[in-house]
Amino acid sequence: MTSQQDLAQDAAQPSASRRLSGNLGTLSVTFMVIAAAAPLTVVGGLVPIGYLVGNGLGFPVMFLVATVILLLFAVGLTAMSRFIPNAGSFFTFVSHGLGRIPGVATAWLALTCYTTVQVAVFSYLGQTLSSSIALLGGPELPWWLNTLVMIAIVGVLGYRHIELSSRVLVVVLAAEMGIVLLLGIVIMITGGAEGLSLSPFSLEHILSGSPALGLMFAIASFIGFESTVVYRNEVREPTRTIPRATYISAIVIGVFYAFAAWAIIMGLGETKVIDEAAADPATLVARVTEQYLGPIGGIIIAVLFMGSMFAAVLSLHNVLTRYHHTMANARVMPDRLGTVHPRHRSPHVAAIVQVATAALFVIVLTMIGFSAEHIFAWFAGIGTLAIVLLMALTCLSVIAYFARTKVLTSPWHTKIAPALGFLGLTVSAALIAANFPLLVGDVDVDGNPTWGVLSIVLLAVVVVSPIVGIVQALLLRARRPLAYQQVIERFDEEEA
Repeated sequence: MTSQQDLAQDAAQPSASRRLSGNLGTLSVTFMVIAAAAPLTVVGGLVPIGYLVGNGLGFPVMFLVATVILLLFAVGLTAMSRFIPNAGSFFTFVSHGLGRIPGVATAWLALTCYTTVQVAVFSYLGQTLSSSIALLGGPELPWWLNTLVMIAIVGVLGYRHIELSSRVLVVVLAAEMGIVLLLGIVIMITGGAEGLSLSPFSLEHILSGSPALGLMFAIASFIGFESTVVYRNEVREPTRTIPRATYISAIVIGVFYAFAAWAIIMGLGETKVIDEAAADPATLVARVTEQYLGPIGGIIIAVLFMGSMFAAVLSLHNVLTRYHHTMANARVMPDRLGTVHPRHRSPHVAAIVQVATAALFVIVLTMIGFSAEHIFAWFAGIGTLAIVLLMALTCLSVIAYFARTKVLTSPWHTKIAPALGFLGLTVSAALIAANFPLLVGDVDVDGNPTWGVLSIVLLAVVVVSPIVGIVQALLLRARRPLAYQQVIERFDEEEA
């Protein structure tokens, strides 16, 4: 396409047809991004693993360490968001901070990250639904059928205005966090199995086992909290709402996880919790819930466990569609994806494409013969490494942006906090990369992690996706210089 054709196409696209809008407040945004982290799914699925392969009784502290690292990341993120006119994303921040080529590379890595995490949770949700229906005496439905039904429901909600999704997420998230908090309160009131103690927060337990692996799993539990900036154009007073929602999300997630992990230890007893987790980590939380809240409590938490996964995939769907929308308006995805529904004010075309992509992944992987358990472990591993790399790269972008523009001179916001966040995230990325086989379940017959073909292939996905972006950016610069220029400028001008 020539430069003249580019200009003609721009002129034919009124900015109002491409601009997202809404009236979301701090609470709505906070609930949406916390939902993406799937708190109950983390407590029920990841916390028992953290006890076993992390630092044992000291695992609750790793959530607090992860919170500090991510708050440092949030300082630079929210500071830079005040000066970026269009909706924020990793792509947007890196493009403005480090340039167009790194920005486009980041965009494709981000799409890989969120897509793989969403498909992973979709698969797990479908499998859990199948097992639950069969357990209740219903028909034994294939997991992929339930998954496709969930994808369709998410698509309907995502097609409509963002405030509909936010209301659904508020209800589900309040319920899933509420049941865990109730469990913790009952454990505290009854005194637990062996009495209440703060010993899990002692240095002895913090440094026991493998703190590095504990931190790796803790960082992985926060996926989604950084997406507050994606909703910039759909909130009231973005310069105030986005920072508030970002900080609140990180703190609430971290404190909630730490409290839940501590409460489970108290509920089962410090001398027994590791053995209980080893016996069956998947049912640990259900068992302790039934012990303290009775059979009804066990049923409720099982239902809310599925609700937690649904809330996560719906929230991730909203993030992905807004990435498609932003990238289309920056000329690195088909232009049609950048349009907005005239009534719902949603990126409706992007929503259709996104659910179609998720469904295609599920269908192809099922036809190949992969199980839901394999898809969940493999794709979640890809997303975990990718998200930490993206956050580290964003910290560098913040430093570079403020060093170049001088629009903000506060050393804490522009240098110190982003640099500390970059250090913590880089260490976390190194830990995840070093232990990647463990994360994706690539183990030998004795259960020991091994660098087999599986680990290498999955790790290659993290490497190849940004390379695709680099190639695209270079081709865009050579063949369509005006479109390349508009990677930053086009939507900035429309939003100004």
